[in-house]
Amino acid sequence: MALTFDPFREMDRMAARLLTSSGTQRAASWMPMDLYRSGDAYVVNVDLPGVDPGSIALDVDANTLTIQAERTIGAADGSQWLAQERPAGRYVRQLGLGTDVDLEHIQASYEHGVLMLTIPIAERAKPRRITVEQRDSRAQLDAGSSADDARSAGSPTRAAGAAA
Repeated sequence: MALTFDPFREMDRMAARLLTSSGTQRAASWMPMDLYRSGDAYVVNVDLPGVDPGSIALDVDANTLTIQAERTIGAADGSQWLAQERPAGRYVRQLGLGTDVDLEHIQASYEHGVLMLTIPIAERAKPRRITVEQRDSRAQLDAGSSADDARSAGSPTRAAGAAA
């Protein structure tokens, strides 16, 4: 198998390395994610192929979720690299969660190179119906006048007037 050298491809690769040398830019481009709402939760799927699940760290601080992961790639001792295009290193990505999520009940799982986070929506942020109580003003007036009649029947003035 003959390997051909393409100077333009090599220039593109070098430019990409220079432009993504900072950790956050590199992490953001290497940790692609999907985010969607499913029922009463948000679901985040983050691609982390080849990452040791033990190296994944999730932290929540003031409604910011930080995802950290490390990917190592190595060749056998005495090997000579001919191509190395897969990114390696420590990667970090942060997500602002807002105030409508339940930070205490976030769940995480890692399967087939995908980190899946389920972030429940807080009870206070869920839509709800408010019932309207109906008052019958006529019934209240009738009940109020009966109570007034009962009170006045026991008053000394009314009793004296009735005897007269």
